[in-house]
Amino acid sequence: MPVWDDLVGQEKVSAQLEAAARDADTLVTAVAAGTPLPEASKMTHAWLFTGPPGSGRSTAARAFAAALHCLSPDRALGGVPGCGFCDGCHTSLIGTHADVEIVRTDLLSIGVKETRDLVRRAQMSPAGGRWQVIVLEDADRLTEGAGNVLLKAVEEPAPRTVWLLCAPSIEDVLPTIRSRCRLLTLRTPPVAAVADVLVRRDGIEPDVAAIAARATQGHIGRARRLATDARARERRAAVLRLPLRIDDVGGCLKAAQELIDAAAEDAKQMAEEIDAKETEELKAALGAAQGGRMPRGTAGVVKELEDKQKRRRTRTQRDTLDLALIDLTAFYRDVLALQLGTSVALANTEMQDTLERLARGTSPEATLRRIDAIAACREALDRNVAPLLAVEAMTMALRAG
Repeated sequence: MPVWDDLVGQEKVSAQLEAAARDADTLVTAVAAGTPLPEASKMTHAWLFTGPPGSGRSTAARAFAAALHCLSPDRALGGVPGCGFCDGCHTSLIGTHADVEIVRTDLLSIGVKETRDLVRRAQMSPAGGRWQVIVLEDADRLTEGAGNVLLKAVEEPAPRTVWLLCAPSIEDVLPTIRSRCRLLTLRTPPVAAVADVLVRRDGIEPDVAAIAARATQGHIGRARRLATDARARERRAAVLRLPLRIDDVGGCLKAAQELIDAAAEDAKQMAEEIDAKETEELKAALGAAQGGRMPRGTAGVVKELEDKQKRRRTRTQRDTLDLALIDLTAFYRDVLALQLGTSVALANTEMQDTLERLARGTSPEATLRRIDAIAACREALDRNVAPLLAVEAMTMALRAG
């Protein structure tokens, strides 16, 4: 399956990347053969992939990285690089190619130290003789200092280095960096396209795939998780019951506490799975005996790992809470659609009776105020307001309407 097939509902972006990959292959071939380089090329050294969550920014970047290393013989016959089967494509996609560095973070930010290490890696020549590709999936999490470090590398790139930066919007990247990148804007994939890929690629039943795709409004990753993870479905159902439980102040405060507790429990479960494995791997690398004490002088390294794990749990909890607020926004959006009599497809069709009851009992103005209250809560969390205080303020505002 060609690597481009994973770009769901992104035909325009796929066409641009295919053309650039073809020109990149021509450049590599010309250099290897010592022939004159083509005068015009759609290939460039820095790309910025933007789009809403779930649009497939990192998927597009990985597909392009694979196409740049495609070794399929069909390329010589005019085929588009990115066959998906050759060693270059396969190792690039799974993250084991020597010339493809995929950078993502489970933390709240990417600092100067990590970025300097990345820039040093980018100055190296490709081990395979084609391209040194750096995929930075969370470019929006670069600190200001880290962004300035990256700017130097993007301004003066190594001859065969390609930077692929991913961020929700161009505003999330320093103006000086984005002005040196070729911009690709991805859209939210159509619900039908997401449902189709869940059925075709993941073997999910069509009815389940359709419900998951509609509930997540085209977010591919969330749709897959919702369709395959019973716990995710249970958590989402609990969130959508919140509007029915805020009749009084006590109900508001209790609902807020339960929402925070659910996010903390989710973060804890994910952390326990990852942290134990990381800790054991570190102990083995440092030479600790099974069940024995750590070697002398390793306490600092262990403390650094523990701090990293703590920061990751904080981010996971915030991300889980934010997803819950997105689901809540979609709930009230459905209520508003019914109140206004629009033809917009509902995201939560399985709750249509509840939605219709709330739509009859309130006004569109009140529903808009509730949606604004959820948005204000998300903004407060971004400003590091204590999560419980932010959510309690939101539930009280939802009750007031």
